[in-house]
Amino acid sequence: MTSENEIITSKKWELDKISISHNIIDYKTFGSYVSKNNSESVRLHFGLSGNYNFKYKQLNSSFDLVGSHNNIMYSKGIEIEVSNKSKRIETFGINFDTDFFIHIAQNGNESLKKLADKVILNENAILSNEWRPNNFKIQQVINEILYAQYTNELKNLFLLSKSIELLVLQAELYELSTTNKFIKSNSDKQKLFEAKEVLTLQIDNPPTISQLSKIIGLNEYKLKKGFKELFGTTVFGYIHNNRMHLAKRLLLGTDLSAKEIAYKAGYSSPQHFSKAFKKEFGTTPDSIRNYPDRTI
Repeated sequence: MTSENEIITSKKWELDKISISHNIIDYKTFGSYVSKNNSESVRLHFGLSGNYNFKYKQLNSSFDLVGSHNNIMYSKGIEIEVSNKSKRIETFGINFDTDFFIHIAQNGNESLKKLADKVILNENAILSNEWRPNNFKIQQVINEILYAQYTNELKNLFLLSKSIELLVLQAELYELSTTNKFIKSNSDKQKLFEAKEVLTLQIDNPPTISQLSKIIGLNEYKLKKGFKELFGTTVFGYIHNNRMHLAKRLLLGTDLSAKEIAYKAGYSSPQHFSKAFKKEFGTTPDSIRNYPDRTI
């Protein structure tokens, strides 16, 4: 259900046992909007950007979410009230057929088995009341789905395998300890999400640690330690990985030369870019267009 206040840009993939969706919602004003349907499925939900609250009637729960985050939810029918606190919200989701999810989850770790038991009993459930931030592995797989170059049946097989991979990564993420040594307040956590957003938007010319620290209002020690704790990689690791996968995406999806892509990805010279690319992917930028691996 949409309103005149929102513009939704959606992309969907329908497979036999799963459906995948990517939504960008641009709001004209701030407000609350209700969405409902009668479907039954297990949803892997990933917030990619934005700030919002949503009330989930079937779970009798309300969540305040900002930046990147994920969880797994099950209910028979959905009624959600979303209150946007930013003008843009971007989400990604995978809905699993319940029987298919149960078949997979019963062979998973304890977190998945417990959720599967509730699905079998038709009990509305969520994997955890604490939403976890998307780590780099999760974001990378989402990007691989969004920019996949496969076609026809091979693409469906690829999307299915990546959907199961995301389920595995979430299950692994929620098995990890939730104790934060460096970042304990929600305020500091939100500043780190802001740092991640700044780096993503300025990947061709990212700020230094000192500059980023001043932009988000967090000291350098907390920035470096907290970023690694929250996202599973260092600030420099995040920049490098983003640059590499941006470059591969441009090589596979555009006609830009390797030299042009090197500068777009923020490298000072094509030679430096080529050396980093070969070290990352085992092949040169010029040869990647004929390389059989068509993921990013």
